[in-house]
Amino acid sequence: MRFGTLDFTPAIDSPALLAAPTAALLRSTDAAGVLVAAIDPSLADTAAFCEHYAIPMADGANCVIVQARRGERSWYAACLVRGSHRLDVNGAVRRHLGARKLSFAPMDDAVELSGMEYGGITPIGLPADWPILVDESVAAHDRLIVGSGIRGSKLLVTGAFLAGLPNAEVLPIAQRD
Repeated sequence: MRFGTLDFTPAIDSPALLAAPTAALLRSTDAAGVLVAAIDPSLADTAAFCEHYAIPMADGANCVIVQARRGERSWYAACLVRGSHRLDVNGAVRRHLGARKLSFAPMDDAVELSGMEYGGITPIGLPADWPILVDESVAAHDRLIVGSGIRGSKLLVTGAFLAGLPNAEVLPIAQRD
C-alpha cells in the first residue's frame, strides 16, 4: 500500500524494521492490518518526516512518554496525539494520571525502559504496566503513521488498532491550535 511517497508492507513480515518489543507484541496480536515502511533515520522526527515523505501532519501520531510523580511514587505513561495537535500535559494528562507533578520522561529513561530508539518510540510494545493514553482524535482516525520502535521505519495503523492496545484508554488529551 502506498501512502505519501512510501510503500508499506505487512509489518509482521519485516521484523528487521521493528524494535524487538514492537515485533513481540505484533506477533502476539491480530496485526494483519499493521504495515511498515523503511525510512531515512535522519528524517524520523515528525516535521522532517512529514515534509520529506508527503504525509500530512494530521495523519501522524506522536507517542510522548511522560513521567508522573505523586509523593514518593514515580511511574511512566505513553500519550498519543496527532502530529497537528499538542499534548495537554499539565491539564488533562496530569489529572487523569492522578499525578502531582508530570514531566516529559528523560530521554535516557524512555529509551532504556521501552527498549526502543529515541525518535522511534511507539505505543506498540511498551512495558505492560504503562498506561497508554490515546487522544480521541487519534482513536477516530482511519490511518496514522506512528513509530516502529526504531528510527529507520514507520508503521501505518488505524486509530482503532491503537485504541485497542493493552492498557490503552481513549480520552481528550490534546489541545487543538
